[in-house]
Amino acid sequence: MCGLVGIVSSKPVNREIYDALTLLQHRGQDASGIVTWDEHGLHARKSNGLIRDVFHQRHMNLLTGNVGMGHVRYPTAGSSNLSEAQPFYVNSPFGICLAHNGNLTNYDQLAKSLMIEDRRHLNTKSDSEVILNVFAHELQKRLDGEITAKSIFGAIEAVHERCSGGYAVIIMIIGFGIVAFRDPNGIRPLILGKRKSDTGEDYIVASESVALDVTHFDIDRDILPGEGLIIENNGKIQNKICSQKNSYSPCIFEFVYFARPDSIIDKLSVYKARLRMGEELASKILSERPNHDIDVVIPIPDTSRTAASQVAYNLGVKYREGFIKNRYVGRTFIMPGQEERNDSVRRKLNPIDLEFRGKNVLLVDDSIVRGTTSKQIIKLARDAGAKKVYFASAAPPVKYPNVYGIDMAAASELIASKKTVDQIKEEIGADWLFYQDLKALIRAVSHDNSDITGFDTSCFSGEYITNDVSPEYLKKIESIRNDQAKQKKEADMPQDSHISKADRIASL
Repeated sequence: MCGLVGIVSSKPVNREIYDALTLLQHRGQDASGIVTWDEHGLHARKSNGLIRDVFHQRHMNLLTGNVGMGHVRYPTAGSSNLSEAQPFYVNSPFGICLAHNGNLTNYDQLAKSLMIEDRRHLNTKSDSEVILNVFAHELQKRLDGEITAKSIFGAIEAVHERCSGGYAVIIMIIGFGIVAFRDPNGIRPLILGKRKSDTGEDYIVASESVALDVTHFDIDRDILPGEGLIIENNGKIQNKICSQKNSYSPCIFEFVYFARPDSIIDKLSVYKARLRMGEELASKILSERPNHDIDVVIPIPDTSRTAASQVAYNLGVKYREGFIKNRYVGRTFIMPGQEERNDSVRRKLNPIDLEFRGKNVLLVDDSIVRGTTSKQIIKLARDAGAKKVYFASAAPPVKYPNVYGIDMAAASELIASKKTVDQIKEEIGADWLFYQDLKALIRAVSHDNSDITGFDTSCFSGEYITNDVSPEYLKKIESIRNDQAKQKKEADMPQDSHISKADRIASL
C-alpha cells in the first residue's frame, strides 16, 4: 500500500505536495519522495523514512516548480532498499517519473519480456519500475515527433493490455505535464481535485480525498477504472477510457482498515461505511447473544473507533476509551516480523485499568489478521482487571493473502486460514468471538454508490478478480512474504549500499 499525489498549479507545488503526503503517511511509512519540474529541469528528493524526516527546509528550497508529484511507500513487492523508493525515473522518452500504488500479478512475465523483447534494463525487483518501463516503451513506439494525447492514451491502453493486478499510477512527463490512470477493475483508489486560480484552474490527483482537503482543492471526481487522465502544464485536461474490460470493483479493505475515516473514496464516505459496519456487527451480536451481559464497548485504536461507537449505541451499552495509543509507534499491521509486532503492541497500547476492572468488556477491532496482536490485547484487558473479555471484528475472517497491493501476510500466517471461529476464540483467549459477515460488510460499504458493480473481497473470499491468481502464484508470494523470508532479506541487505545512491538523489 502506498500514497500518491500529483499537482499541476499556477504556483510552486513543493509545500502542497509535502502537506498532502503528510495526510497520506498512513499509507506508507517506509520511504518518501517528491519530484518537481521547472524551466531549469527536474528536482528530486527521496529517502527511507517518514515525510518529516526525509524533507527539511534545505530540501524544500531545491524542489522548485509548479508541477510535481510525491509518494509514500511501504513495500509489498521488492524490498525496503532505498533504490526502490519512489518516484522512479527513466530518461527516455522525454524523461518520465512514476509513482505507483498496487501490485502486479504478472510481474515475472513482464520483467522477462521487458528485458528480452523490449530491451529495457530493470534496476530493481519493484513492479513499479516494470509499469514505468512498460509505459515508456509503449509511448516511445507511438511517438511521431511531438508528444500527443493520442500517443499517451495509446501507451496507457497498452499498459492495461500487458499489466495485470491492482494499480493506481501518477506519471510526470518532463516538460509536458501529469498523467494518471487506474487499473481496469479500479482496485486501488485515485481521485481528481481542482480549484480556481488567477490563470484558470489548478489540478491535483491523489490516493485519498484528505490530500485535497489540506491543499484546498475541491473534489471533482474519482478516476474511473481503466481511465487515463492527462493534465498538461498549461492546465489543459483530457481523459479517455483506455480499457474495454472494465469493472468497478474497489478494494473493500481500504474501507475496513487502510483509508482515513475522513476520506471519500469512490463517492463513499469511509466514516459512514465504518458506522454501518458497526450497525451490522451489533445486529450479528444481538442475533447470537440476545441476552448478552456486555458492560462496556472499547475500541482498539484507531481504525475501529467509528464502528465500535455504533456497536455500543446499537447494543445500548457504554462506549469507553480503554486503551491509550502511543502515536510514535507505527501501524503493527505493516511491521516486518512477528517479534517486532509483538514488542510493538505493548509499546503502542496502554490500558486504563478503571475501564476494565470488574467489567465484561467487548473489544472491537477492524480485523484479525495473524491473531497474535488480538491475543496480546485480550491479555492486556485481563491484566487490567476485566472479568470477561469478548472480541468482535468489523471484518470477516481474513483467510487469503491480498495480492493487489496490501502486504497481508502469507496464507500460513493468517489465523483464519485453517482455524474455525471457535478455534480462533480459544487461540486468542476470548470468551466470545464475533466476526462480521461478508454480505453485511458489502452492504455497509456499498450503500451510497450504485455505479460500483462489486468489491475486491479476495482476502475474505479467495476470489481474485483478475482471474490469473493460481495456487502456484499464491505459493510463490507466500515464500516471499512470510516473516522468515522478510527477515532474511533485511539481514542480507548491504546497509551501506544506499549511500552513493542517496547522494545522487537531489538531482535526477
